[in-house]
Amino acid sequence: MNYNYYIADVFTKKVFNGAQVAVFPEAEGLNKEQMTLVARELNLTETVFLSKSEGKENDFQMKIFSPLGEIDVAGHPIIAAAYILASCNKLALNDKGHTQVILHQNTASIQANVSCVDGEASFIQYSRTVSPIVDYFTPTETELASFLGIDAAYINNKKYSTRLVSCGIPYLVVPTFYHETIREAKFDLAAWGQSIAPQTAAEEILLVSPKTPAQDSDFSVRLLGPNIGIHEDPPVGSAIPSLAAFLCSFDHMQKGTYTFAVERGDEKVRRSVLNMEMDHKGEDTLTIRVGGEAVKASEGTMFIPKI
Repeated sequence: MNYNYYIADVFTKKVFNGAQVAVFPEAEGLNKEQMTLVARELNLTETVFLSKSEGKENDFQMKIFSPLGEIDVAGHPIIAAAYILASCNKLALNDKGHTQVILHQNTASIQANVSCVDGEASFIQYSRTVSPIVDYFTPTETELASFLGIDAAYINNKKYSTRLVSCGIPYLVVPTFYHETIREAKFDLAAWGQSIAPQTAAEEILLVSPKTPAQDSDFSVRLLGPNIGIHEDPPVGSAIPSLAAFLCSFDHMQKGTYTFAVERGDEKVRRSVLNMEMDHKGEDTLTIRVGGEAVKASEGTMFIPKI
């Protein structure tokens, strides 16, 4: 049977930038094995399969797959799914305000708000409430520098410090002084194995700098780690809750609502800009809102045989 699909570039206004996400807006009838094979065929970081919830307006079941298998919850696919649904006239859009769409992922139901300009989706935002765990047991600056391939003097230990933060996935969050340090870092697996880093249970490293070369962003970030290729610069949507929790873990962050723009990549490497709001109340839970734009990069039809 033939299924239409679209590829959206997410967290960007420009095609061929941001993160690529494939969306099948009418995936009714596909089973898990078929979805797994389709995700492998497209070989993108994330492929989304949507099915309309019966009898409910703007309500969809959502399955997310990477080439390695199913993903329970993710951020970029929310923006991509809402944008493609709006672009394909699968949503009842409200031209005078926000349109709500409910996306049921495996472990959570997410409400996204779609803003409209001249009948087209412009800005999409979703909200999550997480229960962060912050651990101060981290590698020394010398160890960090060795497996990141950077000078230890460039690790920011004045305003911030390295911490292990988990909102479901544990990230080793390493602050640096400069954007250039983030771009030049190269992960060293051998040095990683010789440090205490594997004992922290961190699966990936989130490098963060409060200095960026762009006027439209407040932080520059990049993911590295043992499961990330040396030349890869993967999407950071899943790490945004941990970044918010990291910032809130410092005493100099007064309670209140904060808004930040987070940059991933640069003009040469599929630049993304993620808008993040966080309600810092000093409580065990943290509410964040993540938003951004998307553009349609391509569309096609795939024949998917029964399995």
